[in-house]
Amino acid sequence: MSLLLRDVAVAYDGAPAVRDVHLELPDGQVLAVLGPSGCGKSTLLRAIAGLEPAAGLVAWDGQDLARVPTHQRGFALMFQDGQLFGHLSVARNVGYALRLRRTRGIDDRVEELLALVGLEGYADRMPATLSGGERQRVALARSLAVQPRLLLLDEPLSALDAGLRERLAGDLRDILHRSGTTALMVTHDHDEAFTVADRLAVMREGRVVQQGEIAEVWREPVDAETALFLGYARVLDPAPAAALLGEVSAGAHVALRRSALRVDAAGPVSGVVVARRGTPELWRLVVDVAGVGEVDAVATLDARVERLEPGVGVRLSVDAGRLAVIRGRR
Repeated sequence: MSLLLRDVAVAYDGAPAVRDVHLELPDGQVLAVLGPSGCGKSTLLRAIAGLEPAAGLVAWDGQDLARVPTHQRGFALMFQDGQLFGHLSVARNVGYALRLRRTRGIDDRVEELLALVGLEGYADRMPATLSGGERQRVALARSLAVQPRLLLLDEPLSALDAGLRERLAGDLRDILHRSGTTALMVTHDHDEAFTVADRLAVMREGRVVQQGEIAEVWREPVDAETALFLGYARVLDPAPAAALLGEVSAGAHVALRRSALRVDAAGPVSGVVVARRGTPELWRLVVDVAGVGEVDAVATLDARVERLEPGVGVRLSVDAGRLAVIRGRR
């Protein structure tokens, strides 16, 4: 089973919010739709859920869902604030949908889900007594209770502080994989997307501009704007790129990630140190390379490098594993 979108579009008063979206999500995988605020990613999620009228095809396992109401699609939706029932205990929140369906063995299923999300012993607690991370775990358990065909996550960790968000992202990935849940998550947080998802779709101005396996999208961004959005330090046109690589195919661009170059006494590229800072493992430098501009470089911690103050000339070698060539025009 899988999710398939073809030519999906959503407009408000004639203004397009989502345009010509094509997406595929295989069964059992997690897809992150990553994009800046206002790019249409939450609107797309609501269209998949059936909460927004949309043109085009939204299909599950080959079935067109156009005439299937939200409550009959077999999908679950988890919002960023969890939206728990404040007057119900944790156990009754988690088992809410099970009680509506008159499911047997509710207590056992709730106990199983609380163990899955790491909240054993929390059944009788009230939402007001929980931390933000604990409330999100309860909301996740409630979403998984009826074993949805697809779990839709709308910025599920954005309301949490950075440290907690980072820890819970890893837990979320483990929980989704252990439960075998197919999930689509929208987020503007790169680390969250890379941690939780198997696949990535980059969205910009209502369109999906690139999708694929996480490593594939990161290694070969489709254009300069996508490369910069994903966290590359800069994008070079062919002429300055040739100064680093020696040869660049016509129409290509080169995107440099952080730490793209290394200090090397015999390196082919020369420049002047602009700034430096030390870490426990490396010196991190900003080097002004003639014809290229300022680039990031790294060097091992040794006595020679300790003398590399701003204004000192250096030679650099290209770390090929830290470069990506963008095919096509900028």
